[in-house]
Amino acid sequence: MPENRSAVLAERLTALREEMKTRGLDALVVPRFDAHQGEYVAPHDERLGFVTGFTGSAGVAIVMLDRVRLFVDGRYTVQAQNQCPAHLIERDHLFENPPEAWLAETAQPEWVIGYDAMLLPPNWVKRFEGAAATSGAVMTPLTGNPVDAVWADQPAEPFGTISAFPLQFAGVSASQKRGNLLELMMAEEADFLVETQPDNIAWFLNVRGDDVAYNPMPQSFLLLDKTGVGHWFVNRDKFEDGLDDTLPEWLKLHPKDAFLDVLCAEVKPGNKVMLDPDFSPAAVTHLVRAAKAEAVHGLSPVTSAKACKNDTELEGLRACHVEDAVAWVEFGFWLQSTVPSRAAAGNPVSEYEAEAKILEFRQARPGFLSESFHTISCAGANAAMCHYAADPDVSAPVLPSAPYLLDSGGQYETGTTDATRSYSFDTLPEGYAEAYTAVYKALFALATLRFPKGTQGHHIDAICRRPLWDLGLDYDHGTGHGIGHRLSVHEQPQRIGKPFNPIDLATGMVLSIEPGYYKAGSYGIRIENLFEIREADDGFLYFENLTWIPIQTDALILDRLSEAETDWLNTYHAKVEELVAARCSVDAKRWLTAACRPVARRSSGWQQAV
Repeated sequence: MPENRSAVLAERLTALREEMKTRGLDALVVPRFDAHQGEYVAPHDERLGFVTGFTGSAGVAIVMLDRVRLFVDGRYTVQAQNQCPAHLIERDHLFENPPEAWLAETAQPEWVIGYDAMLLPPNWVKRFEGAAATSGAVMTPLTGNPVDAVWADQPAEPFGTISAFPLQFAGVSASQKRGNLLELMMAEEADFLVETQPDNIAWFLNVRGDDVAYNPMPQSFLLLDKTGVGHWFVNRDKFEDGLDDTLPEWLKLHPKDAFLDVLCAEVKPGNKVMLDPDFSPAAVTHLVRAAKAEAVHGLSPVTSAKACKNDTELEGLRACHVEDAVAWVEFGFWLQSTVPSRAAAGNPVSEYEAEAKILEFRQARPGFLSESFHTISCAGANAAMCHYAADPDVSAPVLPSAPYLLDSGGQYETGTTDATRSYSFDTLPEGYAEAYTAVYKALFALATLRFPKGTQGHHIDAICRRPLWDLGLDYDHGTGHGIGHRLSVHEQPQRIGKPFNPIDLATGMVLSIEPGYYKAGSYGIRIENLFEIREADDGFLYFENLTWIPIQTDALILDRLSEAETDWLNTYHAKVEELVAARCSVDAKRWLTAACRPVARRSSGWQQAV
């Protein structure tokens, strides 16, 4: 880290500690969250980055009067090391040694540990309170955020336009969705439902927004009562012309800042209030309990309803994935024709240039709106960092002598995409072909799985990892995540991974399958497709492919593939060419035909079929 940046962080920590002393705090919890507990936050809410320099999408810091402990997961170990000066910021693993466990061992008796109750969800607070109590410390919610108090040039709150999401794309009206929710509330004998997740609210009301990069949803809060009256807490100045006329008559509008005040006025003693303990501010639970009402904690019914796409949403997702595939094919042709020639001329392609190029190709596709996350464009050893971000000033060259990885997605009018491909050129590092083949076999293993209803993501994770485990390899990230319908690229609650996740995989859910392998200092491999879950005639479930991008065959050791694995790859490539070729430029179409050429196994080696 540059000395001046380190000095800036030191000054910020000094100012924050003075503010903590003024408030009588011995420690302060600084999460990556905003008031909506989402993955991405606006610059206004980058408090963790302001305090520590870490800009990843997941993490939490505990700031004490003499030290700082930062917790990040395995995706961000190298990034945190590069961004956070070791003499100022200690680092730890978010899951292997979670902050509450560390706090239980570190906090001193009578310590006062502050937290912003609008940023931490109830389940986090519960864990922290238990840890603090172990050592005789106490957690205390704060009025106002200490970081904001010392952040002199804090960016303004986001002000993105809010627009209607037409029924032709949404498939179901807000009033019909409300009817379904009211039935669920009645079954729970609930008086109110509190919803604070922007993607849930956008889906429920059939609106979209632009407050946070990559996330086409407005920041807002929602309160629905058992009579069907909805209260939407949102900045009306952000409405596009005519939006008021499209909103249902049962919806009352309030300023966003009035959320807690209206909630306090509406909730009465004895009421039951449904809210999600993992994705809502602890301040809401505190308020409900202070009103002598019952906080009914559980997965938001909006989250569950949104996860299973309706027919219109699925049709939109299928359509935008074909458009996205065209951009990927144009990129593949450009990359594999340009990298060798530019390298030979002494003017190599850079990671950042490649990142800009996939965006350029997407911008040429009908219906494209924006990227769905910050593209991960990484060459050689940089690809060993799962969430690497290319620096426009110092991004590495993409050379024929090292593999390249691209993880990228788009927001389209009709849906959201996310895919990853690994590309190789002249020379393969030692062990690359074996690992690449295992990653393909892992994708195949899960993509072709049939499974009974009641199956959950952690039940099937090992099926995907088996081909890698057979070689003594693994990857330190989930196998699959949910994806939204022109909403969040990482959608709750469906996911596939090692951790327990008690959510049944169900028809209409859309998930990624993305096995990988990362060799530190050398290379990274990941192949990612999106799939929708469908039901077979016998009642079993299966994955139906949505992503139509060629999988490079040059690095595969084909005689290690089974007949089924080879047939699936050839069938997949035939479908890719069928869906995509006619939409491509002449040169890209020629490249696509070669990339999709069938492959064949033979006992003494392998060959491409003629």
